[in-house]
Amino acid sequence: MTETIAYINHTLKDLYPSGEIKSFTRLIMDYVCGLQPHQLLMCKSKELSDTKRKEIERIVERLQQWEPIQYILGETTFYGLRFRVNPSVLVPRPETEELVSHILKEYTGKSLRVLDIGTGSGCIAVALSRHLPDAEVVAVDISGEALQMAEANNRANHTAVSFIQTDILSTEQAKEEIQGTFDIIVSNPPYVMEREKDRMEKNVLLYEPEQALYVPDNDPLLFYRRIARFGQDKLNKGGALYFEINAQCGNETVCLLQQEGYKKVELRKDIFGKDRIIKAER
Repeated sequence: MTETIAYINHTLKDLYPSGEIKSFTRLIMDYVCGLQPHQLLMCKSKELSDTKRKEIERIVERLQQWEPIQYILGETTFYGLRFRVNPSVLVPRPETEELVSHILKEYTGKSLRVLDIGTGSGCIAVALSRHLPDAEVVAVDISGEALQMAEANNRANHTAVSFIQTDILSTEQAKEEIQGTFDIIVSNPPYVMEREKDRMEKNVLLYEPEQALYVPDNDPLLFYRRIARFGQDKLNKGGALYFEINAQCGNETVCLLQQEGYKKVELRKDIFGKDRIIKAER
């Protein structure tokens, strides 16, 4: 066991920060050997089978190619729930957990209808469905592959999300395909500008789905504008929009929503102090 942990550290030390390698090690040992972090200390002298050593070597080889650990293992954790992921969906991130937290703080215990636009893995919709048992949650995405993954996560977490395949940029068609009105519309849409690609981490740039990440440099607020206009028809009076946003476009997104007729537009910072979440009321 000690030799295997040393192998992981030595192989990856020139590619990743030490803290990230420690996280990889914990995830790998849990996935391959079923060992939690506190058990690793007690099992240092334990011998691993050839099968397990080879599996760990295959995982490390893929990490050397910058493949996200979540795709390699096929799963990740989001808001205390386990989610399957693959390259058809974005890897759920802590900032998106914060988006869920803001909604739960303000709506726990309430009966309402929620729409998640661009659901991807279903992480937002499934987490809200689990923690808002009286809510009806609907989730949409343009990608059929993403919806298959989201539906699998819905079943695995025993939640009751309804899924619809539609393109929110085709606003009129989306209005027809998404029935009824909602108390909350939440979205973590594509918001990375094309010019920001040079600053992206390799694991994101090489592996995560471009359709879920990027927007044109000349129209970075494209999705926010379309969703805001969609919300004017589909959001109940007094209902709320919740967005995860590009930290560089906080004030611009606030102005856009105000121009589209929304009130009480609030720009909120994430745990890193960056403009990341917006709430607006219809």
